[in-house]
Amino acid sequence: MKLLTDKYFCRPVTSYNFEMTMNFTQSLRIRAPNPLEGGISRWNVKDRAIVDIANHGDEFGTVEVQAGNFGMFGTTKGCQIRVGREYKKGEQIFVSYGPKSASEYLLEYGFIPPSVIRNPLAELTFEIDKDDRFGDEKLDILEFDTYGGAMDPIQSFDVGGADGQPDPALVQFLRLCVLGGKDSFILESIFRKEVWDFMAQPMSEDNERLVVEAVIGKVSDTIDDMIEDDDQGAEVDVTDMTPEGLCKVLRGIERKALHMTADYMTREGEALDLKEYYQERRLKDLGLDSEWQEDNPDVGWGQSRAKGGKDLDW
Repeated sequence: MKLLTDKYFCRPVTSYNFEMTMNFTQSLRIRAPNPLEGGISRWNVKDRAIVDIANHGDEFGTVEVQAGNFGMFGTTKGCQIRVGREYKKGEQIFVSYGPKSASEYLLEYGFIPPSVIRNPLAELTFEIDKDDRFGDEKLDILEFDTYGGAMDPIQSFDVGGADGQPDPALVQFLRLCVLGGKDSFILESIFRKEVWDFMAQPMSEDNERLVVEAVIGKVSDTIDDMIEDDDQGAEVDVTDMTPEGLCKVLRGIERKALHMTADYMTREGEALDLKEYYQERRLKDLGLDSEWQEDNPDVGWGQSRAKGGKDLDW
């Protein structure tokens, strides 16, 4: 901004910075029903006096500011604060600023609440390889055959949490990203509408191993790119409110989340032989998972496939 001069603005740059800061920090993003989208909720940005000065609270029962209708006929739109306990006269009322990561709190509000330390999060980004042999087929699936509309080939996910388990959507996306080899048959047009649903469950042991390696590799690269701190193994200290101290706290939280994710995926990699993969699930669907018995030849046909029937599904 220092490179810009006043001739580009009707007011000085300092005024522009101040106004943008006020709008960014004192506006509320409120989830409200959208009748044009069949009642699906959407985010509305509101600027409301008094409500926007409520501080964030970590205590149990504190909720986000919500949309509401007021007036005799309920036609006046506004914001409402719901509390989970009784407050005394003159006591400060707190609201929740929402389920955000430490980086989001620091960027949007300039502080890091203690609650995010108990639930550390970091962000990892994955994408379809541009040199992937089956890249075009995968891009088509993301654009036309995923529920909820087209998906971008570059996706970011939060990792960490309470136990380090990745978001199932992350694993589903990665299974498609690394899909190849003998598993590529699933990309044939006959399966095109079902591929995304298939990716919600383990495809094959090789595919699942590639997913594990991709997550662990991305975690390792992200940690290597971080600024090293002298006391990386120490407990995160949220009392240092200087910019340097807050950035150090953020690195500590994200580093913890990344290590938790790597540990979880390492355990997943050690248990690949315990998972049920597409081939086994398909045999069960066709009723072909039972052992052949010579004295009972009907065993193994299953419920969906009868001997001599015409309902074969290959």
